[in-house]
Amino acid sequence: MKPIRSRSVRAIAAIAVAGSLALTGCSSDSGDKAKDQSKSKDDAAAQQKPVQYADAAASNGPAAPVAGAKSGGTINVYMQSDLSHMDPGQIYVSDAGQFANLVHRGLTNFQEDKNGNLTVVGDIATDSGQSSDGGKTWTYKLKSGVKDEDGNVITSKDVRHTIERQYSKVIFDGPTYVQTWLSGADYRKDLPDGPYKGKHLPDSVLETPDDETVIFHFNQARPDLPQALAMAGYAIVPEKQDTKEKYDKAPAALGPYKISEYKAGKSLKLVKNTNWDPKTDSVRHQYVDGYNFTTTIDQASQTKRLIADQGEAKNAIQWTDPVDTAQIQDVVTKPAVNKRTIKGYQPYVWQMSFNLDKIKDKKIRDAITYAIPAQAMVQADGGRYGGEIAGGLFAPTLPGFDAKYDPYGKLKKPNGDLAKAKELIKEAGVKEGTKLTYAYSNSPRGQAQQVIIKDALGKIGFDVQVKEIDRATFYEQIGKLKNPYDLYMTGWGQDWPSQSTVVTPVYDGTQIADGAPNYSHINDPQVNKLIEEALKLEPAQAAVKWEEAHKRILEEINPAAPVYYSKQIQLFGSNIGGATYSTESSYIDINNVFLKQP
Repeated sequence: MKPIRSRSVRAIAAIAVAGSLALTGCSSDSGDKAKDQSKSKDDAAAQQKPVQYADAAASNGPAAPVAGAKSGGTINVYMQSDLSHMDPGQIYVSDAGQFANLVHRGLTNFQEDKNGNLTVVGDIATDSGQSSDGGKTWTYKLKSGVKDEDGNVITSKDVRHTIERQYSKVIFDGPTYVQTWLSGADYRKDLPDGPYKGKHLPDSVLETPDDETVIFHFNQARPDLPQALAMAGYAIVPEKQDTKEKYDKAPAALGPYKISEYKAGKSLKLVKNTNWDPKTDSVRHQYVDGYNFTTTIDQASQTKRLIADQGEAKNAIQWTDPVDTAQIQDVVTKPAVNKRTIKGYQPYVWQMSFNLDKIKDKKIRDAITYAIPAQAMVQADGGRYGGEIAGGLFAPTLPGFDAKYDPYGKLKKPNGDLAKAKELIKEAGVKEGTKLTYAYSNSPRGQAQQVIIKDALGKIGFDVQVKEIDRATFYEQIGKLKNPYDLYMTGWGQDWPSQSTVVTPVYDGTQIADGAPNYSHINDPQVNKLIEEALKLEPAQAAVKWEEAHKRILEEINPAAPVYYSKQIQLFGSNIGGATYSTESSYIDINNVFLKQP
């Protein structure tokens, strides 16, 4: 998924696609202290249910109404930094993914029922897709009447343009599934300038026989295509509206809202898109008149305002930031406040990624892995409401999750194993005072955790140089192949319920590139081979290969040390209605919110 970049995370990124977990996280107004309602691995297991593919009937709009919903008013959005991207092709981070739900539309989308079960429906397409030729060919018919914000009718040419622009260097920070499936790992060579110089992919790869039809041709079965196309990174960019690099600051809307004002680093205003037709959309609503984003409110201030619930805060929500760690007890022990939260188990794993170009000795990587006090890292991110210690790189939301898998003994020694770490450092011949450069995001979580990391690694002899990076560009900076950092905390979550969406983007050595999420630069022939083999198998058989790859990655190479599995807790104002946890985004379900008193 998306990395958990802000994803507050990539995730989801990314958008993180999970299965079925119903979650409102509300306590009663009994006056008693709220019970411990942090989510466990048992709750996460409910998210492993496979996603269903819907037919045309389920893809027709309008979306089912939200009980009690009213129209009108403006929702205030609290963020502590700017959106990472607004160009769909660049979106692979959760904050931008939430934005995409309001502004963009793709060929398909995820429809979520009241119990959190997910179904892929046609978004601008009439259904989730029709496969043929053993799953190698997928055909999409477009709905009639879908327009962009200026009233231009969307045709198959716009879909083709959307896919082909992903090949150009204009796009450097989005998902690469569809491109690599169509053209291989080195896909850019097939269309290095994208569609901008009049060239196109051949019909044998991407075909648009008429204005209403799009046909994808692959060299092997791609049963996950409907889920991949539902990612925000593949939302439609109309050919007439594309301004290349400038599109990231002023994209054209197909969704229910459009941008009316944007002040970089300060604010963003969305208003209704009058050319959005609810009859063509089975997922989204347009209950409120708009959204006012303020992108300068830190996490602590967001939480404080929403706890107080005064004035404009009554109409406010947290976007992807969670409740401030220091104020969690003030939230969960007060029933009147706790009932204004959503809580959920996210599909993300926080891990310490090693730059293998710089830290080449596995003993050193293992030593750092043993030295990291995972429990302290969790505490810095909200304790049991923020996460649980991780034994491996697969999240509890993935099918077949093994809760006992713990090759580095993190579950047995949650505060780290300094003795083992020092032993490995001695074997590696590392000199006292050896410098390591640790890059971190300047979020409250990142700032708190860098202190822990510097202290822990200092105890095993390293002189840790910490480098702060603005959270809005963190993944962009560490995603550069020639980045100057030795290690960095990253988060990744599945794009849909399959190990393939974790192993392939993050650990496939054939996909090392600037902007790609292989942040450790791992390129192991055996892992690459296992990935290639697994992608050809049905899910049940593939799972065995993915687990084999997982164990080799972690035990034999160790490009990223697992630290903890992520959870979410967010606050919203008392006048916000329809607020529930979304298993698709792992944040508040932005498609269903409204104001109780507009």
